[in-house]
Amino acid sequence: MLYKVKLEAFEGPLDLLLHLINRLEIDIYDIPMSELTQQYIEHLHTMRVLQLDELSEYLVLAATLIEIKSKMLLPIHEGDDFGNDIDFSLEDDPRDELVARLIEYRKYKDVAIVLQESAQERAEHFNKNPEDLTQFGEVIAVSTEANLNVFDLIGAFQKMLDRKRLKAPLTASITKMEQSVGDKMDEIMERLERSGGSCDFYSLYDEGDLSELVVTFLSLLELMMRKDVTVEQGFNFDRLIVSFRKEGVTHGES
Repeated sequence: MLYKVKLEAFEGPLDLLLHLINRLEIDIYDIPMSELTQQYIEHLHTMRVLQLDELSEYLVLAATLIEIKSKMLLPIHEGDDFGNDIDFSLEDDPRDELVARLIEYRKYKDVAIVLQESAQERAEHFNKNPEDLTQFGEVIAVSTEANLNVFDLIGAFQKMLDRKRLKAPLTASITKMEQSVGDKMDEIMERLERSGGSCDFYSLYDEGDLSELVVTFLSLLELMMRKDVTVEQGFNFDRLIVSFRKEGVTHGES
């Protein structure tokens, strides 16, 4: 089964790197390469399981991070003569090029956000004579703001997989079970109805093998893109809550 999901917030390896830097509250001018590289590679492993996107460009940046990390582990010998062909400058920091790329990317990303907001604001203004729209029913505004992005959800899915591995039995039986994304979406909506409109993110993954867990995650992403459900988090590292959207949602419709 191959199910591709493309989200606007999912923009590439530098976007993932900036997300991790912000999430870990890292100083972009003094990046701890060991911690950042580990977090980045863990996200790549989870993205590979989910098959969310082509990973080639992400792997290139992963190799760059590992190279920088390796250079920072090399000892510096001030008194050694390595010859004229090799220039070891004590002032050079292996992270400088990466930091410059991140700063440049963040600058263009911020500008893109401003331009997008400007375009959205302009799209709300048009020249047209007023008409009676009551025949089309009530118009309900749906908020698109969210305090979580796809990388947060991938991180949560990654933690859930780690918990599953720790609790895995020493022996297991192999069975074949197929379930479509549409069926799983209906199941999630029914689960929310039974629990009063909301439930814990991790409670959706209590049962099932890896393929079923992936289907559940992709189904949740699809429901979010359709604006049927939201995933919210009160504070950093707090539990994630999946719930119906409050604006004009009719529960039980698929």
